[in-house]
Amino acid sequence: MCERLLEADCGKCSGLCCVAPAFAKSSDFAIDKAAGKACPNLGNDFRCGIHERLEREGFPGCVVFDCFGAGQRITQETFGGRDWKSEPAMLGLLHRVRQLHELMWLLDQALALDAAARVHPKMREMLAEIDHLAGGAPEAIQRLDIDAVRRKANPLLQKASHLARAGTARKDFRGAQLIGRKMRGADLRGASLRGALLIGADLRDADLRRADLTGADLRGTDLRGADLTGVLFLTTSQLRAAVTDP
Repeated sequence: MCERLLEADCGKCSGLCCVAPAFAKSSDFAIDKAAGKACPNLGNDFRCGIHERLEREGFPGCVVFDCFGAGQRITQETFGGRDWKSEPAMLGLLHRVRQLHELMWLLDQALALDAAARVHPKMREMLAEIDHLAGGAPEAIQRLDIDAVRRKANPLLQKASHLARAGTARKDFRGAQLIGRKMRGADLRGASLRGALLIGADLRDADLRRADLTGADLRGTDLRGADLTGVLFLTTSQLRAAVTDP
């Protein structure tokens, strides 16, 4: 298991996610903001001034964002506690380190699957390798071929998923366009929903036990009453984006 915290610790970050990315006025964001420009809601203390009411103020896109710990790593480790005002190069690293940390999170989750024990040694090696890459010098991170890293890690994650879903129907919905689909009560035990677009889909009371939800877009997906026992690779940000039981 990874000893590194692979979730956001905003108290140790300098508000990178409020500055680095661009966003357009939409149902997710109340305003337009250019990349590298600070959100007007970001205070001088690098804290969000409307954090407790982001959704009411029209910023649900901020609520569902998770840097997987990349923000605090860049701030505290890569740049020794400095901030983007003195070190603007930090801003260009967030997206790249976040991708590496997301892969680390997925590998860490796979290491918790007893059924995938046969690939655990290789996954531990891969996790350590990615952690090392994410801790490199800024110039090295900028030159890094992250797609190549992902291509190396994905077969291990897919093998772990295959082993964990053994004995189920394992329906294949990888990358499927399921926007708005009516799937209430569907038997999706062990289904692969990797990268599926489930925006606004009705999955109330669906059986999602041991389903693989890696990268599935769950914005507005109705999961009320769904059985998520043993679901694979479901992030906190995906749950925040969905409609769930209290």
